[in-house]
Amino acid sequence: MSFHVIIPARAASSRLPDKPLADIAGLPMIVRVVRQAEKAGALGVWVATDDTRIFDTVQRHGGQALMTRNDHPSGTDRLAQACDLLALDDEQIIVNVQGDEPQIEPELVRQAAQLLADSPDAVMSTCASPIRRAEDLFDPNIVKVVCDNSGHALYFSRAPIPWARDTLAAHQAGMALPGSLSGWQHIGLYAYRAGFLRRYPTLARGQLEQIESLEQLRVLEHGYRIAVHQTAQPALPGIDTPADLERIRHHFARPT
Repeated sequence: MSFHVIIPARAASSRLPDKPLADIAGLPMIVRVVRQAEKAGALGVWVATDDTRIFDTVQRHGGQALMTRNDHPSGTDRLAQACDLLALDDEQIIVNVQGDEPQIEPELVRQAAQLLADSPDAVMSTCASPIRRAEDLFDPNIVKVVCDNSGHALYFSRAPIPWARDTLAAHQAGMALPGSLSGWQHIGLYAYRAGFLRRYPTLARGQLEQIESLEQLRVLEHGYRIAVHQTAQPALPGIDTPADLERIRHHFARPT
């Protein structure tokens, strides 16, 4: 099983401008992501960006970068162009690592790639971890996923799914979930085949994708299957605000 890692990165961010270039204990965030992704054993790790500062920063620190167009509506569209720039075969597996996850687990990257390699009926794979707290289940910023018996995604939502009619109403934020519930938090790590990435930009945005603002729903709405790797490892918090950035800086500044 072989795969590539592509990290889409853009500087524009309403809550944290120039996020990929933010310093974290002496290294730009995007460089820390690249170095962590390189531990996964991919054939290559590439940053796909539309910003020359990000491009130059990655290369200056020994990484590989691609300049892509600045009109891509999503990171997935940017990956599709990256596949063409790299002239990748349609069957090659691409893992999309987010550019704001300097703590991404290399083993999780490998597991996502392996699951797709083992799932010929799926066009992509992703990951999910158990939801333990009611406040997370009710948090619209935490995306939930439900799967069928074969481990394929049925639906992704910002709403609490599945809804346990007779028990959830009694469990408000801050309380533990009943042990019988099996809520899963979606982890934003994706693996695709290059051929499907090239097809993705041609798929029309569906109503569910627009309502939930979740681009993975486009895949389900067009009848494709997404395999889900369920891991006991908790999802890492995102870096979206100045407070998040200070938290991750404190983490890397601690002595090991």
